[in-house]
Amino acid sequence: MRLTSFSDLSFRVLMYAAANQDHLFTIDEMNSYYRVSRGHMMKVVNALTKAGYLESVRGRSGGLRLGRKPEEINLADVLITTETDFKLVECMTSHNTCPLSPACKLIGPLNEAMASFLETLGKYTLADLCLRKSTFSL
Repeated sequence: MRLTSFSDLSFRVLMYAAANQDHLFTIDEMNSYYRVSRGHMMKVVNALTKAGYLESVRGRSGGLRLGRKPEEINLADVLITTETDFKLVECMTSHNTCPLSPACKLIGPLNEAMASFLETLGKYTLADLCLRKSTFSL
């Protein structure tokens, strides 16, 4: 399995927010640091804000900050929020055309592996990933 760039960037934005809880940050600040398109960053930030992981502060000196304490942000929950497709192979989709499907025994181990993956991430929170602010110097 490979995470989408959307989920990867979501984790990185949350790590940045956790390390910089003493000030608001902006989308432009994130773009300068991670060097991604502003549109992609806006989509990530909007999704994280909608889910309550980030909080948006409006106004002239507004910006973004964590919407919850780092220890309240579970990594599996973030992944489930940001990842749209956990179907690892064609036979897990509604448009399955694999001729092996009626007799194939691959889907069981793959489902078990995915469950283990999410279970492992579920043991960790954003607090477990917190880095020092100096790690994010611009």
